[in-house]
Amino acid sequence: MPFAARGVFADRLPLAERYVEWLAGAGTVRGLLGPREVPRLWERHVLNCAPLGEAIRRDATVADLGSGAGLPGLVLALARPDLSVTLVEPLLRRTVFLQEVVDDLGLANVEVVRGRAEELHGARTFDVVTSRALAPLGRLLGWSWPLVAPGGCVLALKGSSAEEEIAGSLKELRKHRIAAEAVEVVELGGSEGVPTVRAIRVVRSGR
Repeated sequence: MPFAARGVFADRLPLAERYVEWLAGAGTVRGLLGPREVPRLWERHVLNCAPLGEAIRRDATVADLGSGAGLPGLVLALARPDLSVTLVEPLLRRTVFLQEVVDDLGLANVEVVRGRAEELHGARTFDVVTSRALAPLGRLLGWSWPLVAPGGCVLALKGSSAEEEIAGSLKELRKHRIAAEAVEVVELGGSEGVPTVRAIRVVRSGR
């Protein structure tokens, strides 16, 4: 376990360690992660997701789309117990895994929903809608934007191609009536051993 994990998870570090055990065990056996990922679960996956919390206000509601093995949703729920996190995942074997982890860790601030994001359109909204390597921004907005409450945002973990994705999504941005100034690339983390990550943030006006 990297030393940086202590600063990220504080008194919930034992829960984070237990989650990593789930990822290395059942998560790998059931095909949610490849076996080659096991030696780098902390650095490449857990600590890579944690910086998103810097861009989320206190007591926010969060929907994590295509949550898979719980990245970044479960990491955020562990690091930030003030958040109310909904893990949205269409595949049964993944939602079974997620629910087992949530129950084992006793995470009262996490809800697991089996289904596609589109099925929640018109029924639920959230302060923040997160995702990690789920889809290009244009397609992602179609799933995410209807779930964002006024004053909320889409927060998508991306890599070096973030600016290119924005440039390639102008048609979709216009379709959703999203102004250029509402879209930005943010860099998070980068201190005390936590990696620097890049995310696209798209903010909905408060009206």
